[in-house]
Amino acid sequence: MTLSTRSSPSSDPREAGRLQVFDLIRAAGCIARIDIARETQLSPATVTVLTSQLLEGGLIEEITPELSSQPPEARRGRPRVALRVRGAAYRVAGVKIAHNHISVLILDFEGHEIATHDMQLTEPRMPPKQLGEAVLKAVAETCELADVQPSDLSGIGLAIPGLVDARRNFIYWSSALTERNVDFGTVMADQAPCPVFLDNDANLVAKAEHLFGKARNESDFVVITVEHGVGMGIISGGKIYRGARGCGAEFGHTKVQLEGALCQCGQRGCLEAYVGDYALLREANIMDRDRPLNHITELVKNAESGDPLAQSIFERAGRMFALGLANVVNIFDPKLIILSGGRLSFDYLSADRVAEQMRNSVIQIDAPLPEIRIHAWGDEMWAKGAAAYAIEEVSALKVKELSKDAA
Repeated sequence: MTLSTRSSPSSDPREAGRLQVFDLIRAAGCIARIDIARETQLSPATVTVLTSQLLEGGLIEEITPELSSQPPEARRGRPRVALRVRGAAYRVAGVKIAHNHISVLILDFEGHEIATHDMQLTEPRMPPKQLGEAVLKAVAETCELADVQPSDLSGIGLAIPGLVDARRNFIYWSSALTERNVDFGTVMADQAPCPVFLDNDANLVAKAEHLFGKARNESDFVVITVEHGVGMGIISGGKIYRGARGCGAEFGHTKVQLEGALCQCGQRGCLEAYVGDYALLREANIMDRDRPLNHITELVKNAESGDPLAQSIFERAGRMFALGLANVVNIFDPKLIILSGGRLSFDYLSADRVAEQMRNSVIQIDAPLPEIRIHAWGDEMWAKGAAAYAIEEVSALKVKELSKDAA
């Protein structure tokens, strides 16, 4: 299998035009050629040529929308023909590697769900080859549920926690791996039946929020995730911000305490070492060795029942989290912050409480604070972002193949 890296912008204007048109059709869901010309500022003749090539390549299809869904001026005369992505063209898988399981979602090319599946992991950290095998096993089990073969997939999007260079499919460090500096793209290419596209999991949550979640129609926002660890994804100008080395926006590893608590990344004083699940459990078990806890929900129940120790742990975590958010506001001044993930249903991370505590550490000006939205979802959102990433990258590859065929 050929190694897959993140696609880069093409220097061929025809290829770039096809991809621009295809991305617009995908974003719109259903759109007429005349509207494509207006949105892209391409001439109608150019749009006709580009869409004809996409039709011939099987990436899109023509449909006649229901008259009731069209504006009144479009209902007279011949029905307006629209274009949409051909869902049956390709299938992709989105994979999220979590602390103790792997979540997989298979979508058609239009983004419709075909199958979803969770596979438990026997250990939270593995050597690279073993983790790659586990990922492909989870994908194969999901394909079986969908009555498709793994070889039928055109791409796999993989969301993994840690410091990741998505351009090279390279992992500097991940809590899921026993080794550092892993060329995981090559590991997967040696085993996978299709191209694999890798990125930091918080980046792909940001993509999912942008496409499916609470940031649709927003071009600039910050997503912060709180689960086993703490992550951040930044969307700027509608694109994921990754940084020069591919591992920017590592909110969980910003420092909040000099020589502080040990983080799973190996350094001390990281925000994650005070807010992540493992950090809260570690503190509880150190402070009360007679009542060891194994899961964060146990600590939550203790706090809800009035246990002062559990309440004090969550109270400090909330203050640390608000301090970290204040740093994000002071550095980026975002219009919108989305707190995203299953843990956001916990009281100590409520939007009102966090906003109030954050206010005390934010630069004081006569202007409102960024809007904070809570999206407390489960594991599927991570996999959905990974699948959306796979659709995006497979689209770029298939459009590039059209250029080769036309040459």
